[in-house]
Amino acid sequence: MSRVIFDIETAGADLESFDPEVQDYLLKLAKTEDEIQLVKESLSFYPSTAEIVAIGMLNPDTGKGVVYYQAPEDNSAEAVPELIPDLIEEDGITYRPGTEQEIIAGFWDVIRKYDKFVTFNGRGFDCPFIMIRSAVHNVKPTRDLMPNRYGNEHIDLLDKLTFFGAARRRFSMDMWCRTFGIKSPKSDGVTGYDVKEMFNAGRHKEIAVYCAGDLWATRELLFKWEGYIKYPPDGLKNGLKSG
Repeated sequence: MSRVIFDIETAGADLESFDPEVQDYLLKLAKTEDEIQLVKESLSFYPSTAEIVAIGMLNPDTGKGVVYYQAPEDNSAEAVPELIPDLIEEDGITYRPGTEQEIIAGFWDVIRKYDKFVTFNGRGFDCPFIMIRSAVHNVKPTRDLMPNRYGNEHIDLLDKLTFFGAARRRFSMDMWCRTFGIKSPKSDGVTGYDVKEMFNAGRHKEIAVYCAGDLWATRELLFKWEGYIKYPPDGLKNGLKSG
């Protein structure tokens, strides 16, 4: 059965870019300068105030994947077409630049070919974000990203590693990677909070590579869960016994 991991990176708009009424709405509970700054930093995490700047997809079984990423300098009217890097492949990952609408459309085209998909906190973040931003651009979905939480179509590793909320604390991917000795993409000093600044600075390919790092880390977490936490293993489900 085919399966694919996916992950997104997002960048919020500047608070000042919104209409005064929207700014007032966003700041209505912020009373101090620190609280106002917190609101500004949080804009990257809501589909009404941010856009998707990268979507990565990785087949965990073949080690092949693609990262669609926004790169305005590669899509501007002044760009010379023959110099635009349409496809760049590194370490099994193909990098393809495009507009937000194009990278979302690319995501839907790829995911429809797989039976299962794997995320880390996809139900709480990636899936709703993609669905709302797709609607913004009038891009129709090709499958249900929010199926039964307890089914097998979507493996959300945050759900699995916290036993669907039975564990007291929902640790970040970085913490889970450190727990299991997996290289964390955050170990290089980049987090989701840095993506907006990187995007505004034109570091688009770096964002795409960072997104790929999340894919590889999710793959290792998936293998850890399948190999040592999930029960019963697939072999036992099929009536087979080890030893």
